[in-house]
Amino acid sequence: MELSGKKKLHALSLAEKIQVLELLDESKMSQSEVARRFQVSQPQISRICKNKEKLLADWCSGTANRERKRKRESKYSGIDEALLCWYHIARAKAWDVTGPMLLHKAKELADILGQDFVPSIGWLVRWKRRNNVGFGARHVLAPLFPPEPPPPGLASQTQPPLALKDFSPEDVFGCAEVPLLYRAVPGRAGAGDQVHVLLCANSRGTEKRRVLVSGLQAAPRCFFGVSSEALPASYHPDVGIPWSEWLAQFDRDMGRQGRQVALLLAAQVVEELAGLPGLCHVRLLPLSTTSTTPSLPSSVIRAFKAHYRRRLLGKLAAVRSKRAGTSLAEAGADITVLDTLHMAAAAWAKVPPQFIVSSFLQEGLAPCKVPLSSNRASEMPPVPGGLSLEEFSHFVDLEGEEPASGGCKEEMGTKDEEGAGEGGCEPLPTRADALRALGTLRRWFECHGASPELFEKFYACEEEVERLCCL
Repeated sequence: MELSGKKKLHALSLAEKIQVLELLDESKMSQSEVARRFQVSQPQISRICKNKEKLLADWCSGTANRERKRKRESKYSGIDEALLCWYHIARAKAWDVTGPMLLHKAKELADILGQDFVPSIGWLVRWKRRNNVGFGARHVLAPLFPPEPPPPGLASQTQPPLALKDFSPEDVFGCAEVPLLYRAVPGRAGAGDQVHVLLCANSRGTEKRRVLVSGLQAAPRCFFGVSSEALPASYHPDVGIPWSEWLAQFDRDMGRQGRQVALLLAAQVVEELAGLPGLCHVRLLPLSTTSTTPSLPSSVIRAFKAHYRRRLLGKLAAVRSKRAGTSLAEAGADITVLDTLHMAAAAWAKVPPQFIVSSFLQEGLAPCKVPLSSNRASEMPPVPGGLSLEEFSHFVDLEGEEPASGGCKEEMGTKDEEGAGEGGCEPLPTRADALRALGTLRRWFECHGASPELFEKFYACEEEVERLCCL
């Protein structure tokens, strides 16, 4: 009796798997319907969905062979990844990369990693196939944005122009200077109560740089006795963003990680950086002067402001509950720059990585051409009670209706605070005050039915306060 032949397995390429994910995201087709369309089994479609993150990362990297149907990992994965990193750096510098050069470099990397490995021609062929590497005449890739003439002091930026596709998504950063009316209330904004916030993140949303806030000509009183190292955000006591200092620190941080990264910047900012010492690990990619695209997606900026405004409304409500009869405007006057640093850091942390990824892709600021569907609802946090969606949206975009002003006014303190403590500041809390406050907070939780999850967070805070009190 002749056995019936087994059903031939139809493996999908990386490009076809991405098409499967697009169909499932953008249409209402079931996995079974998609499986019939691609002539594969439904469990295979299910496995593709489970590996969605990895597949998208391979596609966006630009290095994976998109026609390969199976991905076999190298036995020497550390050498494989290190050589690929070196190859991209060499290409970014427009070097002539040859096979013998790669073999020699692979051997060097193996010695550094302490592995007994002798690369062969066969290994190199498989490495090139795995990472979609091809050789040819040396050429410089055309930049994504129209090239701008470099300012006369940026010697490091006079090298051949680069494009976004010369970098992996993890190494492409966007940053923006965001004006923020930091203690505005719905329907009213103080004309001089403005700070500038610097936001920076990579196009994968996996790295958010520390928030920087500037805008005061003098250190406000609320900073008396505060350790800057303990703050969740950086503070610059001057009007405007200190671009030179910030870029130098960014370059040092990337150097410690052994990375070469790209930073999207507005053309006018790059022009202002004439005379800046050369950057070794950060390459500036200026946007065209005629481009309306911001160097950080506008939807990401708006999401940050929406989370900040929601947190600000909560702070205003707390002030009003503490002092009966206080108006919103009077409560807003109690918001300090120190409060702003904490609220800005909390708002930036609440912008989800998935939303950052989709925003970079939709605005063409990421080295990936895959159209991904994004949940635009994640742009805005839930609308606070007492405001309609239109009113909250207007509150979020309040800066667009205010004329640009210098820095914000220095907090002068309330009448009750004048003369209290040194220099007219409120006395610094003692260890006894901190422990007493913990007891009060725990009692308040007990009386208002706090959840077990909230108590777990409180216990962690309580433990840290007790540790600091024992130092």
